[in-house]
Formats: sequence, structure tokens, C-alpha cells
Amino acid sequence: MRSRILTSILLVALVGMTVAGLTAFLVQRDRIVTQIDDMLLANVESARFVVTGESDPVTTDSEQGEPPGGVAFTTSAEALEAILARVIPGRHESALGIVDGEATLVPGVDIAFHLEDDPGFVQRIVDETSDGGVHLGTAISSVGTVRYVATPIVVQGDPQSAVYVAAVDVDAELDELRAAFGTYTIVASVTLVAIGLVGWFVAGRLLRPLRRLRVAASRITASERGERIPVVGHDDISALTETVNGMLGRLDRAMTTQRQLLDDVRHELKTPITILRGHLELLEASNVDDVESTRALAIDELDRMTRLVDDIESLAEAQRMTLARTPTDVADLTSEVFAKASVIPDHDWALAGVAHVSTSLDPGRITQAMLQLVDNAAKYSPPGTPIEIGSTADGSTVEFWVADRGRGIPAGAEDRIFDRFGRADTGRGIEGSGLGLPIVKTIAMAHGGRVSLTSSSTGSRFGIVIPLPDAPQTEEDEDS
Repeated sequence: MRSRILTSILLVALVGMTVAGLTAFLVQRDRIVTQIDDMLLANVESARFVVTGESDPVTTDSEQGEPPGGVAFTTSAEALEAILARVIPGRHESALGIVDGEATLVPGVDIAFHLEDDPGFVQRIVDETSDGGVHLGTAISSVGTVRYVATPIVVQGDPQSAVYVAAVDVDAELDELRAAFGTYTIVASVTLVAIGLVGWFVAGRLLRPLRRLRVAASRITASERGERIPVVGHDDISALTETVNGMLGRLDRAMTTQRQLLDDVRHELKTPITILRGHLELLEASNVDDVESTRALAIDELDRMTRLVDDIESLAEAQRMTLARTPTDVADLTSEVFAKASVIPDHDWALAGVAHVSTSLDPGRITQAMLQLVDNAAKYSPPGTPIEIGSTADGSTVEFWVADRGRGIPAGAEDRIFDRFGRADTGRGIEGSGLGLPIVKTIAMAHGGRVSLTSSSTGSRFGIVIPLPDAPQTEEDEDS
């Protein structure tokens, strides 16, 4: 991936630099060629001025049709010689005078190249100017590519044919441009190398979390799940790293919970299995009373294991439940739970109060959780003691609660009793699977709420606190 990213970046940069450089080169080349043409046509105008004086706005003799200084040319060769003497070629320029088809005159100064040394070029000029017109063109001569202008010089009454030629070495004019773009090519190449190095470093830095993810994933096993990938920065890769770390955390918690559940179930089943095995090993088949007592004990232990399995299933269902929320009258729901609980014997049941509010909740799940609290209160309270059921509301939450008159929850055990198989030493025996209160807690949390507990030596009060819709959550609610 790193190589592909870098290749794409370099390819785009190369194409961009090439297109930009080529476009600039062609534009500059066209500009230079245009300047060459303007310069050649200016030479033609200068030659016309030398011969006729018509181009000079300050020459007084020009109105009489005479050249500057009153000099009149009698032959075309004289006029051509005057032109070559006065129109001095510049850098990378040359000039030539052709008389009767022969290269006869050259400037008296140093010139960049000599056109007279190329007979083919001379003959080309003679042929082109045979129609008497001015010609601008490009030729490949012995000195290279030249841009030229050729104009006939005619003096009235002179039978000689004369041609003035001015030329510019195009290659020499473009040398500076080529040198500049040669430098551009070097700079562009260095830039590409720099882009490659920076891109390689940046791509490696951006993809480093992915490599760490791959390495971490290869190291994570069922027994080594605590490793996390360091998060650096605030880009998309960092967000992906945080997401993967969250996924690893959830997997870790799920596997830890699963292992803890298996350990707890093994611990809970170990006792009834040991009891059954011990009595079966000591059973005397010939003793009817022994067989009957062992049978009754085995059935009781099997019933206890069945309840344990049922409670585990209920807890699993509660943890993955989908709530069927409906608008519910809290007072009616509280009264229904009281009606179901009041048939449980050995206790004095009382409806202590109801909250006259309506809210959206799953009445079936709330009833299940309330009956679990009712069952716990009935099991762990002395026979004949009163048990109260009720609901209250404070504007932001509604609470369903059950209060008993038992011995209470020992200090320090308030949190443990809501863990799976968590029990407190209350002096009330060990009846139950230890999964009832975790089920209640799971149902409360599924509603966005929590469980509440107030306990003393004179009794305990368990509650299910659920936030009302659109009510601001308290800090305590958020922490739960």
C-alpha cells in the first residue's frame, strides 16, 4: 500500500510538472519566435528608410523623395551597400546582399554567422524574391535553423537585381530558453526525489498504525488480549485505530465475561454434583429407606441445577434483550405487580404508594425485574414480616421499589450482590442461584436506568430507577 500510494503521488507530480514545463516552454518559444519576426520586419523598415527616407518622420528631404543627406542611389548595388553599412546586425543575427543572383555584400562588422557560405540558401532566396515581394521564412542552413526576411532593392533605371537578406539564428536565440528549461528539468527531478522521500516518510507514518494493528492482531490470542494500539494524531487512521481498540476492548470484555461465566457455572454446579455423587456412591440398594432418601435428595439437587440453568438463560436473554417500549401508566403497573406478589404466602404484603405518571418502558421486563425483587424479599425475610411494594417519581426519574424487614445487606457487599453468583453472608442461607439481582440490574440498564439499594439491620429497600423521557439526567444517572 505504501508503494502504491507513493507511486500514485509521483506519477501525478511527474505528469503535472511535465505538462506545466512543456506548456511554459512552448509559450516562451512562441514568444521568442514572434520577437524574431518583429525584429526582422524592423530591419526591413530600416532598409526602406536608408533607401527612400520615407520612414523617418524628422527628415526634411524625404518630402522631395530623396534619401537622408540628399544622397540619391544610381544602382541597386549602391543602395544595398548603404543598407548593410547602416543596418548593423545584432547578436545572433546576420545579413547578406545578393546582386544578380550572387552573394556579393556582407556587413563590415563581425557577424554571428555567414549566409554566403551556403549556396543552397542563396539560391532559395533568389527564387523566392523573383516575384518582387518581401518574404519571411525559416530555413535549415549550414549553420542551423535560421529565420530570415528577404526584400528586393530596386533603383529606378538600374537593370541590376539586388536582394537584402536579414537572418537570425533561431537555435542560438532559443539556447537560453533551453538552458532555463534544462535547469527546470534538474529542479523538477530533485523535487520529485524530495516528494518521493517525503511521501515515503509520510505514507509510512500514516500507515504505521495499520502495521501496528496487523502485528497486534497477530499477537492477540485467547490468553493475551490486553494489547492495544497507540493512537497518535487526529486523522482518519487515528479514528480507525480508536475504533479497532474499542473493538478489541469489547472482545476482551466479552471473552472475560464468558470465561467468568463458565468459571462461575462450574463452581455452582460442582457442589450439587459432588453431593449427588457422594450419596450415590454410599447408596445401599437393598435399603428401601436409603434409596428413597437418596432419590429425594437427587431430585432436589437436580431441581436446583435446573433453576440455575434457567436463571443463566434468563440472564443471557436479558443481556441481549430488545425492549418493547410502550406508553405505560406507572400506577397501574405497580398495582399489577402488587396483585401478583400478594398471593405469595407467609408475608404481609402492602402497597405503600404509587407514582401517578406515564412513561415509555417495557412493562413485561419491569414486571420480571420487580417480581425478582419480590421473590428475593420473600426468601430472605422472616416469615410473617411485612413487605412493601411501591413506586415514586421526582420529575426526572421514576422508581419501582420493594422494601422488606430482613436482616439487611452487610456493609461492603452492596456491589457484590449485583454480580453473577454474587452473594452476601446475611445469615439467611444460600438459597437461590445468585443470578436474580444481576438480571434486575441488566433490565434497569437496558432502560437507561440503574438499581438502588438502601439497607440496614432492620431491612433492605431495592429499587429500579428509570429516567423519564426528555428529563435531564443527573450526574448519578450518567455514572450508572
